[in-house]
Amino acid sequence: MKKIFLLSALLVVSAVAMPGRALADQQPEMIMEKMAIKFTRGITNLVTSVAELPKQTVLTSREMGGVGVFVGPVKGVGMTLYRGVIGIAEAAFCMVPQPGYYDPMMDPAYVWEGWEPRRDTSKSVGEEK
Repeated sequence: MKKIFLLSALLVVSAVAMPGRALADQQPEMIMEKMAIKFTRGITNLVTSVAELPKQTVLTSREMGGVGVFVGPVKGVGMTLYRGVIGIAEAAFCMVPQPGYYDPMMDPAYVWEGWEPRRDTSKSVGEEK
């Protein structure tokens, strides 16, 4: 019984200590750079969030045709609010290494990314496995 308890305690201690060692290996300059990038990305997303309105209009019109002219601005308003809130959150919490390790909180990370049309990944009529 003592061996099982000792082994489980050792596993818990090693599981808790390993992520700390991985962060300790990072150089402070690298961490500060990632914090600065996250802060800059947040401010940039807050300022450029209004560009989601024309972006979503164009993308939705491309995808849906004529109906996209009416649906796109509604999507654009929602994405403008979403990108603005995410920008505020990234700027406010730039010192927190979440999500991932200072990764962007949304995809695409900036409003000027993601304009390319979606690729059709469905199988064609004559295509088989």
